[in-house]
Amino acid sequence: MKVLIASKNDGKIKEIKSTIDLRVDFLTYQDVSNWPQVRETGQTFQENALIKAHTLASKYNIAVLSDDSGLEVDALDGKPGVYSSRYVGARATDKRNVEKLLKDLHRYIYLEKRSARFRCVAIYFDPKKNIELTAEGKVEGSIGFEPVGENGFGYDPVFIPKGYNATMAQLSLSEKNAISHRGKALKKMKKLLQQKVST
Repeated sequence: MKVLIASKNDGKIKEIKSTIDLRVDFLTYQDVSNWPQVRETGQTFQENALIKAHTLASKYNIAVLSDDSGLEVDALDGKPGVYSSRYVGARATDKRNVEKLLKDLHRYIYLEKRSARFRCVAIYFDPKKNIELTAEGKVEGSIGFEPVGENGFGYDPVFIPKGYNATMAQLSLSEKNAISHRGKALKKMKKLLQQKVST
């Protein structure tokens, strides 16, 4: 079975491949030509994941695994949310997004006032068999005061999972996958794929 991963984020691709370790021939943006610029215009993570899955499935006529995920910070009324990857605007980078987040939270000096969660919605869509599967995952935690750790990507260097004294960026890939929002969503998706697609 061939499945196109709907992402150009190499960290995300690595996480997906290591979690969904089924007999799947994963294709990436490097395996197809004319990768489209998908406009994520949805108001929710699920809407954005669906937009990506359907756009790529339509273009390449192949099964697609997409996700949309982000960080929701309680003190910021759920921001950055669906705008997590572009929190500072069109020229966003992981570093700039983290800097803006820390600046926006500067007046919150107690960790318990910096509660947050990572949320992920994964979508599998096969246009040939008209199969659509959805899985969700989240991890609760808080935002630290400065970036720590070299692993991961995005907000991992400042996100401290509940029950840990380390950021996501300090965890190994296997440790992160065991507790992460994407790891949880992908494990659920793996079970759905085993039940619905492999039979």
